[in-house]
Amino acid sequence: MKWNHFKSKLLLKYTLSYISIFLIPLVILTIIIYHNAVNTLRSEIEQTNVNQLTQAKTVIDDRMKELQDIAFRIAYDEQLTRYWTHHPYYSRESIGALVKYKATSSIIDELFLFFRGDDNIYSSQGSENLNVFTGRYKFNTWNQADMIRDLNSVRSPTIRPAEQVVQGTKIPNSMLAYLVPIAPNNTPAHGTVMYLIHESNLTGLIDSILSDYHGMTYIFDNYGQVLAANYKGEIISEQEVNALFALEPGTHSISLNQEPHSVVSVKSDAGWTYVTAMPSNQFFSRIVHIRTFIILVFSFVVTMGTILAIMLARRQYHPISDLMEFIRLKNDPDTSSTNELEWIKKTLHDYSQRVDLQEPYARNHILLMLLKHGHTGDFPAEFTDKLGIRFNRSHYFVMTMGWEMHAFRIGDNPEQPTVMQLMNDVELPELSAYAYGVELPQADQLALIVGFDAEIGHEGSLNARMEPIVEKLQWMVVEHTGVAPAIGIGNRYTYPKQLNQSYIEASTALEASMLHGQGSSTYFNDLSGSAVQDSSFWVPKDVLLKLVQSLKQGSYDVAVQMVSTALNNLKAEMPSVPLLRCICFDILNTMLKTASELGIHHVVDQLPRITSYDSLEDLEKKLTGLAAEICAHVEAKSETEESSLMDEIVAYIDANFSDYDLSLGTISSKFTISSSYFSRSFKEKIGMNFTQYIWQKRVDEVIRLLLHTTDPLKDIITRVGYLDTPNFIRKFKKETGYTPGQYRKMHRPNGSADSPDDDDEECIG
Repeated sequence: MKWNHFKSKLLLKYTLSYISIFLIPLVILTIIIYHNAVNTLRSEIEQTNVNQLTQAKTVIDDRMKELQDIAFRIAYDEQLTRYWTHHPYYSRESIGALVKYKATSSIIDELFLFFRGDDNIYSSQGSENLNVFTGRYKFNTWNQADMIRDLNSVRSPTIRPAEQVVQGTKIPNSMLAYLVPIAPNNTPAHGTVMYLIHESNLTGLIDSILSDYHGMTYIFDNYGQVLAANYKGEIISEQEVNALFALEPGTHSISLNQEPHSVVSVKSDAGWTYVTAMPSNQFFSRIVHIRTFIILVFSFVVTMGTILAIMLARRQYHPISDLMEFIRLKNDPDTSSTNELEWIKKTLHDYSQRVDLQEPYARNHILLMLLKHGHTGDFPAEFTDKLGIRFNRSHYFVMTMGWEMHAFRIGDNPEQPTVMQLMNDVELPELSAYAYGVELPQADQLALIVGFDAEIGHEGSLNARMEPIVEKLQWMVVEHTGVAPAIGIGNRYTYPKQLNQSYIEASTALEASMLHGQGSSTYFNDLSGSAVQDSSFWVPKDVLLKLVQSLKQGSYDVAVQMVSTALNNLKAEMPSVPLLRCICFDILNTMLKTASELGIHHVVDQLPRITSYDSLEDLEKKLTGLAAEICAHVEAKSETEESSLMDEIVAYIDANFSDYDLSLGTISSKFTISSSYFSRSFKEKIGMNFTQYIWQKRVDEVIRLLLHTTDPLKDIITRVGYLDTPNFIRKFKKETGYTPGQYRKMHRPNGSADSPDDDDEECIG
């Protein structure tokens, strides 16, 4: 039964509140707005167009000022002197300098440098004869003689109106020519910088700022000449164009082509005039629409206000109804209570701990728990299904892959993400198998949980089904890494809960494979010799091998199972009492030797207590206790080593954060751990990710150097390991609200007097 929201008091409150809060005030406001909106909206739209055109004017004026600044820098550039440009060797550097100057402005199509009285002219294309203006660039009205005269005699920045220019064999383009004389140190001008600018570069700036504007655009110089124009398909007479130039700054309504137009005119400080003109019906269509809309809203509110309030209330309540239905399915709340918000709050609290789980980490964590413990802990089956983890095959086994440190390291090799993506979820339909990749804490190891379908049969037939699967997975890894891993393969089982045993077996087999070198594969069956029965030995070799490996990995469940299996075998064989004691001492000796290898020496002191047993059940209980103590020590040691490793890594980062090569990869490589394991453990310990921590350390050091040294800003930023100075300044300002230079002047007493002038804009440029 669905949540009955029709009986909800909360829905009733929503409905009443919308009627009282929304309907009544809106009727009053509609009447007031109707009388004032039309006049105010018209003036606002007109002012918006004036502001937009003023903004466009400012942008174009700034671009033209940039061109004068470029010419000023060219005049003082040592690489662009007459000597350098004429020198047979240094002239290449001069051309390179012109290329850089050209790239500093987005509106320049070409840049020319001409030394007066010279026969050549220089551009980003190289040194060329003045005949270039009859070949590569051919103006429609500006002949070569007039051009050479202008280049030699222009005394102030001069711009020619747009005209058609033929560029070789290309389609003619409308271009402006902007001539700026260069005269360093107030000497007579010795050269001229000429810029070629596409007309669309100027009109396009205006169109981009005016956004949805669809009228004509004109730019006039001081004398009324049209420098650039965008007609948008509408042509007006020359007399009407002159009338547009003569208009005072502001908004006007005039007739063009016998049609009313709304015109906006602004003037720049340089004397240029910017004019836009669009048909009045288009200009004021928005006002007509808004006015009509207000009238419709007024009528609608009067007649349909109550119905609308009810609909909005039900729509507002709809998400709450969905949440209550979700709660009902999960928790079966008391439907007699109508306090929905309390139930939602309780549900959000119950699920708050799961919100921070990230799917890749959760997926790997669950699979790792399955490998170590044979179960997924408290995670329900629905959760594993959502992560794409399903066990629906007849048999399962685990295989582990390892690489030698000098050959390939998963945590640091550039191919590592590709390998993990490749092995994360592998389907082998031709073999009726699939594999889940599990990233292990060790940087040079990877585990695969493999499931396959096969009818229950003889051991040989099942092993034959496993071999092509192993070979296929090995081939996929070699194909993507170029390095053959050592592989250990555990036994196959019919239930996923037995994968912890297969993992122990695969880890044991991997140790043997690593001894044989890269590219070798070892099956646990080959180590245990299970195919050969030895009637003189009653504890199978595979049991002892798995017991040793489970103790090394701290896997208590498998260790207890192996102890039980070993003693059950003895019960079945019924050896003599002396032989039974010898065999039991062999099991105990295996456990004590493993503990000694792990550095757990104090368990030897318990030898008298363990060896005094009255029955195999008593011995099993004592050996189980010994296994629990060893596994607990291994787990505690692992946690301590992890915490100590993180402390060591943090100390290393604190000492080397200014190294610009510092990264997840270099840290993982240095400390021999996988990148994802390091990233996850680092965030758990510090509370922020690696990138955020490095950024904060560098910002803190920059602030310290700003306040306690007089070093230039660029040197400080480079010193802390940040090579992209402009990007650092932008991020610093976003975080602190000030640029580094402003921060130094504000927070350092007498900073402006004692320190050099940190020009943030210059660093950004």
